[in-house]
Amino acid sequence: MTNNIWWEDLQIHMVEWRRHLHRNPEVSFHEEKTSSFVADMLESFGVEVRRHVGGHGVIGTIRGDKPGPVVMLRADMDALPIQDEKNIEYASQQAGAMHACGHDGHISILLGTALYFSRHKQEIQGEIRFLFQPAEELLPGGAVQVIADGALEGVDVIYGIHLWTPLPVGVVASKAGPMMAAADDFYIEIKGKGGHGGMPQSTIDSLIAGSALVMQLQTVVSRSVDPLQPAVLTIGTMQAGSAQNVIAEQCKMSGTVRTFDEETRNGMKERVLTMVAQTGAAYGAETQVKYIMGYPPVVNDEQETARFFREATELFGAERVQASPMLMPAEDFAYYLQKVPGCFMFVGAGNPDKNAIYPHHHPMFDFDEDAMQTAVRLFIAMAKGYTAE
Repeated sequence: MTNNIWWEDLQIHMVEWRRHLHRNPEVSFHEEKTSSFVADMLESFGVEVRRHVGGHGVIGTIRGDKPGPVVMLRADMDALPIQDEKNIEYASQQAGAMHACGHDGHISILLGTALYFSRHKQEIQGEIRFLFQPAEELLPGGAVQVIADGALEGVDVIYGIHLWTPLPVGVVASKAGPMMAAADDFYIEIKGKGGHGGMPQSTIDSLIAGSALVMQLQTVVSRSVDPLQPAVLTIGTMQAGSAQNVIAEQCKMSGTVRTFDEETRNGMKERVLTMVAQTGAAYGAETQVKYIMGYPPVVNDEQETARFFREATELFGAERVQASPMLMPAEDFAYYLQKVPGCFMFVGAGNPDKNAIYPHHHPMFDFDEDAMQTAVRLFIAMAKGYTAE
């Protein structure tokens, strides 16, 4: 088999796997069939398999003929609770669930990489582990559980790939240091004293207190955060009142905070908690805050990101390799990077000619499947580059 035929055959397999997974999505913490599919496929390649890692996680292991380090490659497996609105033959067959972020492609890419190394063990110096992680989309995130179950024991470096439709197919990108934000959420309850809309003197208006708080919270970034540190605070929901002539007794709101370093992250939390308490007190209202610390920022290792730029440039040419901007979406790959060095990489998957134009988490989301071969080549190059040192 010539090299070109090998890659063409692998692409056929990856498309088949990806479309099967797209038809049969499973949301976070419910990836039972997906996990079994992955484990069975790895075993059919002759790969050593560990099932039920941190729940529905799967780890495949291939050891080379020569001693060397342990490289881990990771893919996430979960779908989203979104109704698939695409009119295509591989559309989701599960009502209210779809792969709207490319994780079906990530699974297929990592399976393709495992198949490659199972046929080319002589190219491995050391050990390559293939981690299929559940529940990336939902807190507390599957990474926490698989790490607690020993997934990183003995691992020297870890690499992750995300198909990314904002980038055109054939282009890859990454960034040293902070690349994706920490994502924290808050839920606020303000309790006043309801009453007649024409008799405000005998009430405590929770809606007035909430409105003031919305405006006060907008100053957290502008007046409490170093202007050289990127940060976002967004109020996403606000509910209060039931009639036009009734002063609301209760007001609820929720929002999200995005940051790139722990000092700013913790400082914003403290400022939000203080501002809620003080604003509520100023209006005579009681307040409660539920503040959820979500995923930490994705911080790529400098050396491993430099490896990405070397390997990707050699593979695809400098014109197809980009420095990624800092992005506000979050990723629980961040937890792995807190434990071992590594690099998270974007692989362009957008293509208007194939209707791959919709944003991630959109009910019409799709990606150019040719991007999967780009991703496999990148995974292989990164793993071989590290083990060869």
